[in-house]
Amino acid sequence: MSTYTDAPTGPETSERHPGRKIFEVGGLVAAVVLVAFGIAAIALGSSGINTVHTSLVQQKITGTPDMTPAAIAGEAKKAGLPANIGLPTCSVAGKEVTEGSRARCFATYMRIHALEATGGMTYSQMPHYASANGNGTNNEKEALLDPKSKKPLENPARNVWIEETALSTALNTSYMASQTATFGIVVGVALLLTGVGFAILTIGGALHSPDRALRLLARRRPGAAGAAGGGVAPSAPPS
Repeated sequence: MSTYTDAPTGPETSERHPGRKIFEVGGLVAAVVLVAFGIAAIALGSSGINTVHTSLVQQKITGTPDMTPAAIAGEAKKAGLPANIGLPTCSVAGKEVTEGSRARCFATYMRIHALEATGGMTYSQMPHYASANGNGTNNEKEALLDPKSKKPLENPARNVWIEETALSTALNTSYMASQTATFGIVVGVALLLTGVGFAILTIGGALHSPDRALRLLARRRPGAAGAAGGGVAPSAPPS
């Protein structure tokens, strides 16, 4: 059975693997780049979350008392909204909206409030013009006329939906921005840890003994020991 010694060190190793220095320097450069990108991603993500928080605080938004699942369900039922309308499951009643998750929750309640005001209809479902019976109409001849311009009046309920859509879109954008910033921080931590790992492997000498791996592989191939240059010929049997 053949025996093997550790990989040679010193000048012999350097001459046998002249490209090792390149890999070591490349590993350190990759580690520095990954650490730098990781720190930058964490900083940008933290800045994004802080920007969302500051912007929401400036708006001074506070949830109304009916912004709980139980309260809004009662209001929706009283307004005659269908059961499959998609009621909110979160709660922001009496809470100040200062972060993305609360902004999204507040936006879902705004949608229900708008549906209550429009009789459960969205913008595209509502009649274009205002009518005398209050139900609205798409027929210009049945529409109320503006006293000055004598043109049909726009359905005011549609303006309610337009305003709700604009405000809820802004709140949902805050939520999306905070989620993106959080993802950036997670990616930054991953890059930072990867860079530190690269540095540890490179400085710790992961490339110092490549011959050892080759010799272990050669053990599994009969007759390859001599080619690997690391085997010792078995001694002759005693006479």
